[in-house]
Amino acid sequence: MTEDALRVLVVHNRYRSAQPSGEDRVVDQELALLRDAGHHADLFERRSDDIAAMSLPRKAVVPLRVPWNPAARADLAERLRAERPDVVHVHNTFPLLSPSVLSACARAGVAVVATLHNYTQVCPTGTLYRDGAECRACVDRLPVPAVRHGCYRDSRLATVPLAVNLAVNRRRWWSAVTRFFCISAAQRTILIESGMPAERLTVKHNFVPDPGVHRTGAPDHLLFLGRLTEEKGVRLLMTAWDRIAERGGVGIPLALAGAGPLRDEVAAWARDRDDVQYLGLQDRAGCRELVARAAAVVVPSTWLETFGLVVVEAMAAGVPSVVAGHGSLDELVTDGVTGLTHRPGDASSLADALRRVVAAPPSLGVAARQRYEEEFTPAVGLTNLLAGYRAAMSEVEGRRGTQTVR
Repeated sequence: MTEDALRVLVVHNRYRSAQPSGEDRVVDQELALLRDAGHHADLFERRSDDIAAMSLPRKAVVPLRVPWNPAARADLAERLRAERPDVVHVHNTFPLLSPSVLSACARAGVAVVATLHNYTQVCPTGTLYRDGAECRACVDRLPVPAVRHGCYRDSRLATVPLAVNLAVNRRRWWSAVTRFFCISAAQRTILIESGMPAERLTVKHNFVPDPGVHRTGAPDHLLFLGRLTEEKGVRLLMTAWDRIAERGGVGIPLALAGAGPLRDEVAAWARDRDDVQYLGLQDRAGCRELVARAAAVVVPSTWLETFGLVVVEAMAAGVPSVVAGHGSLDELVTDGVTGLTHRPGDASSLADALRRVVAAPPSLGVAARQRYEEEFTPAVGLTNLLAGYRAAMSEVEGRRGTQTVR
């Protein structure tokens, strides 16, 4: 370690491996980035996969500890005493960590930053989305509507722990975290409108390593890559593609890669069709190859995406995107320059954009790659990450100085 190297402890609850999350990838990439730059970065984690191996009594306790897990708090407190990090970087705490980790950090007096990958600070499920439309029914109030509608897994009972978590810990987050990283300006705006303290919200985009494979030659397909869920626009895409097929297609198939609740529906829809390929869940190398061979990556999300990692991965490969023109997606893609946008939730508009992108000039992919090099490389990511850490550390030191003077 160099003299100015930082000691960073990253706190994260990994998602189930059966449904991979971009959050896990961001955590791993940031850890590798910090270590390669000579900083001491370590990980305090829990894994949702571990729940399956628990005994029935332990499984029964998991929902009860979503709002507060004393065991996780004690374990983290021990790590903080042993390692004495300069800064703690919190990502996901659901379901096995809980916001109790913030209490351990406060007791240790360490600077805390938290990346906000979604909207869980103001919405129990983190999506601001219900029944196919934007929903802010729980913003800045008791999250009773979420329970009433069973927003998590369509279950009122399963939603209760998340609603309680938001109700009892909302202010704890806002007071215990020194600085929040929003992953897009659009997300920051929404969170400020929802009552979060603007002075603690900093925009720090996710970065993407250069994939090493770039778009060359004629494309093989249009590509949807992600979770197969309603809010990701999967059914909207299926409707749009059926309309394209009725008019003779676009000359290349639509490939869909991923897993999720709509997997069986998508597989049945794609079966026995020449213009659709359902590829299932792919590893990272497979995903990179699919992106590099795509005419465009399609992101027709009906919810307000907080970032759009797959869009930036496409940029890195010199591939344009077709995205819903709202939230962070509209921020990432300049219509007609680095890709195309369509009216959110409008199948006809999406179909038109897909037809146009197949015939679009190579300049879209060139401009997308240029935007990546300017804003989303690991070098840019490291600069922004360290700036956020040092700002948080400075704020904590300033507060200590003020308390000392008093």
